[in-house]
Amino acid sequence: MRKAQAKKLPLAPDSRFNDKLVTRFINNVMWDGKKSTAIKIFYDAIDKISSITGEDGYEVWKKALSNVTPAVEVRSRRIGGATFQIPTEVRADRKISLSIKWLVRYSRERNGKSMAEKLANEIIAASKGEGAAFKKKEDVHRMADANKAFSHFKV
Repeated sequence: MRKAQAKKLPLAPDSRFNDKLVTRFINNVMWDGKKSTAIKIFYDAIDKISSITGEDGYEVWKKALSNVTPAVEVRSRRIGGATFQIPTEVRADRKISLSIKWLVRYSRERNGKSMAEKLANEIIAASKGEGAAFKKKEDVHRMADANKAFSHFKV
């Protein structure tokens, strides 16, 4: 039998917005344990968003996150020698995790001078319903829709 599931450590809210989601986002931006650098990148990106759009950068970031959050995804399941892609609803915790990962990943792949600039541009694009992270969500939804015939195989 497996051991007990690991306990989730509580996150401390960030200093500027007092939001645990921001801390979670910063932790995903972080590389090699350099948290202060990740914090600087995130806050610079928020400031850039504010100056570019003229709106509150924090609100634009929250809108971008909600736009990129998937509702369904496909999971592979092997049934009688064949592998089926079965559409399933995404758990609340995983929804947030996926949207954060997609935003960070596709901002890293963008063209730009600094990471803060790339992150700001991806967040602005995602808040408008554009950009690679939003396209990823659309692709995941399209894949789930195409395989809805197999939804009766749900786990």
